Amino acid sequence: QVQLVESGGGLVQPGGSLRLSCTVSGFTLDYWSIAWFRQAPGKEREAVACMSNSDGSTYYTDSVKGRFTISRDNAANTVYLQMSGLKPEDTAVYSCATGGPISFDSQDYKYWGQGTQVTVSP
Repeated sequence: QVQLVESGGGLVQPGGSLRLSCTVSGFTLDYWSIAWFRQAPGKEREAVACMSNSDGSTYYTDSVKGRFTISRDNAANTVYLQMSGLKPEDTAVYSCATGGPISFDSQDYKYWGQGTQVTVSP
């Protein structure tokens, strides 16, 4: 049974940092690519970052390049999203997803976590 559990969200001031974690079970991180998505109230879900299962290549949406870093710890079955220089527009529910090819299209992913709230506010 594939499961993804996110943690690490919270309230942070603009310019601050947070590290999100996505702990997976039911598969290993070298089996499927994995991605972080976010959805703000009233907005469509958007891809933030994704990582290839085969060679660890990483990809980012333009708005987070240079501020966010996706990484993984295979031994811990955990994928991280290190976020720095946070802005109010980064406020959203962040979810990890897997079970498909590496992609920025949410429809390509079969399995999703429940999400963790990130709020960036003074």
